[in-house]
Amino acid sequence: MGYVVLALLLIAGAAFAVAAQRRSHRSRNRSDVSDLDAEVEASGWVLRLGASLSAPEARIWSDAGEPATRALTAAAECHRTATTRLSEAHTPAEYAEATRAAKEGLAHVATARAALENRPALADSAA
Repeated sequence: MGYVVLALLLIAGAAFAVAAQRRSHRSRNRSDVSDLDAEVEASGWVLRLGASLSAPEARIWSDAGEPATRALTAAAECHRTATTRLSEAHTPAEYAEATRAAKEGLAHVATARAALENRPALADSAA
C-alpha cells in the first residue's frame, strides 16, 4: 500500500512540475513578443531620425543659421544616443528609452526645419 501512495505522489508531483514549466514557458514567450514589439518600434523611430539627418537634407542645412545649427547638432546627438541605447537594449523599458531619445531628436529636427523656413535668405532665394 505504501508503494502505491508513493507512486501516486510522484506522478502528481511530475504532472504539477510539467504544468508549472509550461506556464512559465508561455509567460516567457509573451514577454519575448513584447520585447520584439518594443524593439521594432524603437528601431522605426531611430530610422526615422536617421533619415531626417540624411545627406539630401544636409545640402539644405549647409548654410543654416545659428538656431537651426544648434537644433541639428542636438538632433545628431539624440541620434547617436538612441542608436547606442537601441544596440544595448534587452528589455521593453530600455527600448522605450531609445524610442524617447529618437523622438526627442525628431523634435529637434522639426525645430531646425521651422528655423530654416523663417529665414529671410531662403525666401529671397526661392523668388
